[in-house]
Amino acid sequence: MKRTRLVFSGSGGQGVITAGIILAEAAVIYENMNATQTQTYGAAARGGATKTDVIISDSKIYFPEVVQPNILVCLTQDSYNNFASIIRPGGILLTDLRFVKTIKKIDAKQIELPMYENVIKQINKKVVFNICMLGALIGITRLLKPSSIIKVLKKRISKDFIDINKKALDMGIKMGREFKK
Repeated sequence: MKRTRLVFSGSGGQGVITAGIILAEAAVIYENMNATQTQTYGAAARGGATKTDVIISDSKIYFPEVVQPNILVCLTQDSYNNFASIIRPGGILLTDLRFVKTIKKIDAKQIELPMYENVIKQINKKVVFNICMLGALIGITRLLKPSSIIKVLKKRISKDFIDINKKALDMGIKMGREFKK
């Protein structure tokens, strides 16, 4: 049985919930897997804490919340401070170099990438930061095929924004794959 438990955390406006929805949808519709996605919002719509739990499995999923993720993504210092301790031993912790300073000793592979910085330098639209993060995750884990993510993006977003989202996804995949080397 293959089961991956993920938690994406950050603040409102960073797109962590959207990234979780895209990942779960791609797994179910295009990879023939089972997936669940749940979300938690802070009190403020923009800037408040957000978290999404995603489970992807080749078998039935009986409980949709993630208690100990295999993969934890933290896009703010607060989310890192709050959630770093919940990662499964040996899991993967992905953070952005601009927003998170990893200080805790945890039993996980800590991966710090300049995702936001690269998005701003190469695309100059912070709205695709979450897609770059999703790409980095795919590049590191090979959890799903990039083509599955692109198919969901084409269904969910305006065709005017497909090119910058593809560019952000590719940029993230490249960063994730280069990190693995």
